[in-house]
Amino acid sequence: MAARIIDGKALAAEIRNALFSRVARLTAAGHQPGLAVILMGDDPASAVYVRNKALACEQIGIRSWIDRLSDTTGELELLARINKLNADQNVHGILVQTPLPKHIGTPKVLESIAFEKDVDGLHATNAGLTLMGTPYFRSCTPYGIMKMLESIDAPIEGRHAVVLGRSNMVGKPMAMLLLAANATVTIAHSKTRELANIAREADILVAAVGRLHLVTADMVKPGAIVIDVGTNRTPDGKLAGDVDFEHVKQVAGWISPVPGGVGPMTIAMLLTNTVEAAERRAHTKPH
Repeated sequence: MAARIIDGKALAAEIRNALFSRVARLTAAGHQPGLAVILMGDDPASAVYVRNKALACEQIGIRSWIDRLSDTTGELELLARINKLNADQNVHGILVQTPLPKHIGTPKVLESIAFEKDVDGLHATNAGLTLMGTPYFRSCTPYGIMKMLESIDAPIEGRHAVVLGRSNMVGKPMAMLLLAANATVTIAHSKTRELANIAREADILVAAVGRLHLVTADMVKPGAIVIDVGTNRTPDGKLAGDVDFEHVKQVAGWISPVPGGVGPMTIAMLLTNTVEAAERRAHTKPH
């Protein structure tokens, strides 16, 4: 029996609909949420991501700004732009689209964003709070995956979750959120021995490596939940994930597709974090 599909696109639409009324209430009270995005260079994929984020903001009433910078912009100028946004009371969330040009120090840039406006959840303070189990902002993709698991009433407590990938953006915070939900968590990566055997032990398998069709059907426990974070291009130019979807879906119990799975959820959780930032600011302002 083929796996059931976790429809991230439909779930993201539900989340955006719920956010719409929260944004409307904030705006009516004079606290319209605002998201500022900095885009350096002319990378086509980054431009598409930023455009999609701006459109999603517009659809639910969040004000958005896109600050487009040349890929030759110096690090000091970029940091100055971020400092200006940190001080702007109309900006509740700041996002610097990655990857950045090689002459820019990405960690330094991310650390320059005020953690109260770090709606991507990548600042060291937010990463540390996630590690402690008290996140201020959750990293958007792992946050979206947890919502996907929640949407299918997936049992997490006591289950074995395997995360393939150890990036600061997905792999590490994903492991921490699963651990906080009382899963037993294994992180595997490019240096892991017996990767297929470890993956087969997973009740919940999250693939976030960035390698086309890395996860094959023989690596999946029958009935497992498989979440595909990968975004890769096939030889014919189509978008595909880290999971060999057509074959794995014959083994798994639940599976997320690419496209239409994790991607829309990442944007939905970015909007959620931005609205939460505006709500926090509204509650601390004098009336």
